[in-house]
Amino acid sequence: MGAACADIRSKTLLCQLTHDHSSHPIAQLEAHHIKASTPAPLIELDKVSLTYRVQPALRNISWHIEPGQQWAIVGPNSAGKTSIANIITGTVKHFVGHLTQSQEVRDRGLAYVCFEQQKGLIERDQKLDDSEFRPDAKDPGTIVRDTLFSANSSASSVNFWIDQLGIRHILDRGIRFISTGEARKTLLIQAICSNSQVLLLDSPTDGLDRNSQRTLMSALDVLLQGDSSIVLMLRDLAQVPDRVSHLLVLDRGRIVFQGTKTEALAADTVRAVFQPSPLTFQVLPSPPTRDSVLSKDPIVIRNVSVWFDDNPVLSDVCWHMKAGQNTLLAGPNGSGKTTLLSLVTGDSPKAYGQDITIFGTRRGSGESVWEIKQHFGLLDTSTHLKFPHHQTVLEAVLSGFYDSKGLYQTTGASQRQIAAQWLDTIGLADLINAQFGTLSFGQQRLVLLARALVKHPRVLILDEPTLGLDAQSTQCLMNCVDHVIATSDIQLIFVSHSIGERPRCINQYLEFQAADNRYQLVCTDD
Repeated sequence: MGAACADIRSKTLLCQLTHDHSSHPIAQLEAHHIKASTPAPLIELDKVSLTYRVQPALRNISWHIEPGQQWAIVGPNSAGKTSIANIITGTVKHFVGHLTQSQEVRDRGLAYVCFEQQKGLIERDQKLDDSEFRPDAKDPGTIVRDTLFSANSSASSVNFWIDQLGIRHILDRGIRFISTGEARKTLLIQAICSNSQVLLLDSPTDGLDRNSQRTLMSALDVLLQGDSSIVLMLRDLAQVPDRVSHLLVLDRGRIVFQGTKTEALAADTVRAVFQPSPLTFQVLPSPPTRDSVLSKDPIVIRNVSVWFDDNPVLSDVCWHMKAGQNTLLAGPNGSGKTTLLSLVTGDSPKAYGQDITIFGTRRGSGESVWEIKQHFGLLDTSTHLKFPHHQTVLEAVLSGFYDSKGLYQTTGASQRQIAAQWLDTIGLADLINAQFGTLSFGQQRLVLLARALVKHPRVLILDEPTLGLDAQSTQCLMNCVDHVIATSDIQLIFVSHSIGERPRCINQYLEFQAADNRYQLVCTDD
């Protein structure tokens, strides 16, 4: 059974990207020059329209990429960027209009990196999990090393990028057991080393820490001078690299502007697309009667260490979150942020036997995981990516009572009333009966915020909550979080790659800092 699953995975991975049989070391990219071997467009869309579940996603899109051009498709959440990428890559076929690709593109292929691809790899691995048939009862799934070193990739190029993006330490781990940022880096390396004619990157710096973002932006500067055509899908004009030559600006499925970057940045119609729209927040639902134990300090951790196999993840970590504190937890990819949170929320058995106290109760003293979870509300990228699209907005919020990804229980009238009140609080009451999948990405994130709040938790945990959001949606979410914290007794743990982006209510800072080949947690209180 194990061998069969491994063979299926191998064949699937080879189909993820179309490779050329020749490749080159990435260090040679600087010697390449953009060349127009044919006057025909590499890719052309002619009067293309697309509808999802009766909702128009693209409206009469005509656009093409000529050899030598480097494009960025820019627009806020739900502008249509991903829909265009899905049509170009053949993921979506039920569109109206015409797609044409040059012979060069058909020969060398397309490479595409997006969060949906990452989600698909993880879900496929879960389906092929054969742990029950293994002597060690542990299926590592698709190994990062196997994902990167395929028959069609240059080993020297792959090794170069492994070191540049700092993921050599995860090469022998399963892709579903690494962090979101580490998985993002893995897929980026796979795409860059494919030597495809067109490389599509959807928000390529999302999920990466600051150092990795700087490394990738330097890499893009080199790639944009190479002989592959790069198409970046970005949410804000400020994200556009200098060497991008042309912009396609979208808003709600329509073309606002297409042409040179210089002309786009000077156009009033383009600037208007990125102006924030106000969102009014309402009074919070009445809080439940708190147990007296919840008045105690939420988290006390003393000298906690965690190892996975032979790898130290946390070393002598100490953290005291007092009543009234709102904490920013920061650190680079793989530093231990998610592991630390799992000790607190009851998701990791590594907490037992260690000095961890939650609301005055020592972990391992007889409490159940579900008793712990009742005090926490969680919003993270994994929940968003895995959340079922067919459920209504009300059902999505109600699922927060059960900490399930989707609603599968019968709910009472009081629960439905509370869920509706939270939607009213964040300004989305008019979408209560809409399907979750028809909402914009930013609206979905706000709905999942209401889901995390519906129990009126003692502590709200937001793990990279702005990941994938445009500037407008990010500001809206931040304002909403500050409104909730200011008008309730809920405390906040806000997880980020850096101390830069944060709500105004933060008054405690935890940061994993590199020290002696490991990460040390440094705590600072305002």
